[in-house]
Amino acid sequence: MSDLYQFHVSPVLDSPVLVVAMEGWVDAGLGAAGALTAISEHPPSSELVTFDGDHFLDLRARRPIVRIVDGVTTELRWPKIQLRHGHDQAGADVLFLVGPEPDYHWHEFVDSVVQLALRYGVRLVVGLGAFPAPAPHTRPVRLAATAPPSSAELIARVGVVQGELEVPAGVASALEIALGEVAIPTVSLWARVPHYVSAMPFPMASAALVDGLTSISGLVYDSTNLRAVGDRARAQIDELIAGNLEHLSMVSKLEEAIDASEGNPLGIDEVPSADELAAELERFLRGEEHG
Repeated sequence: MSDLYQFHVSPVLDSPVLVVAMEGWVDAGLGAAGALTAISEHPPSSELVTFDGDHFLDLRARRPIVRIVDGVTTELRWPKIQLRHGHDQAGADVLFLVGPEPDYHWHEFVDSVVQLALRYGVRLVVGLGAFPAPAPHTRPVRLAATAPPSSAELIARVGVVQGELEVPAGVASALEIALGEVAIPTVSLWARVPHYVSAMPFPMASAALVDGLTSISGLVYDSTNLRAVGDRARAQIDELIAGNLEHLSMVSKLEEAIDASEGNPLGIDEVPSADELAAELERFLRGEEHG
C-alpha cells in the first residue's frame, strides 16, 4: 500500500498487458485517445487504482469541472490519473494507465507505476502516441516505435526511427527507461499523422495503433469500426483539398516520397529532410505549432 495511490479492488490478474495512453502529451490527430476509447470501452474497463491528484497534478492548470443546476452547485469532477482493469475481446487481462500526465513528482510517479506493474505481473507494456509527419492521408498510416535498450528487439517488429533526435520528453519516456531497468518488456507505438491534419481527429491513426497493439501483444481487438470512421474522414479531407492546386500538389509529392521510402518508417531521408523533420517534431513537442 502507498500514500500515493489508492486501491479500489484487489483482483487476481493473469499476466496482463499494460497500455499507457496519458493525456497532455504528443497525440496528433487524437490517435492515441481514439485508440484508447476503442479498446477500453469495448469491453468496458473499471477502476483499479487512483493516484493522489493533489500530489501529482496542478489543479489550477487542470481545474475540476463543476456542475451547476439552476444555480445550485451539485458536483465537482476532479481530474484523475488511474490504472484501470479491463479485458480484450478474448477475455485476456489488460491494464490501462490513463488520465492527465502528472505535473509534479515524476520520479515518484514512475516508481509507483513500476511497483504496480511488478505487483500485477505485467508481461508487456505498450505506450500509444501519434505525431505529425510528412505523410499523405491517402496512404496507410505507418507506425514507428521507441523502447529501452532491454526491449530493442521489439522496435524492429514495428518500425525503426532512423537517425538521432533530441526532443523534450514525456513521462512515457521515463516509464520506458524505468520499466526496462526491471526487465519488463516495454515499447511505445507512434502513429505518423499527416502534418496538415494533425490538429483534427484522424481515426486512421487510431486504427493503426489498435492493429499495432494487437500485433505486438497478442491481444484481440477489432479495428473495423475505427477504419470505417477513418474512411469517412478521408473522404472529407479529399473534399477539403480538392479545390486547391497547391494542396493537391503537396499531397502528390508526399505520396511520391512515402512510396519511395518503403522500409523507412519515418521517411526522414525524403521530403522534408531529416533535419527539417526533427525541427518540425521538436517545435510540435514544444507546443509552438499544432497544425
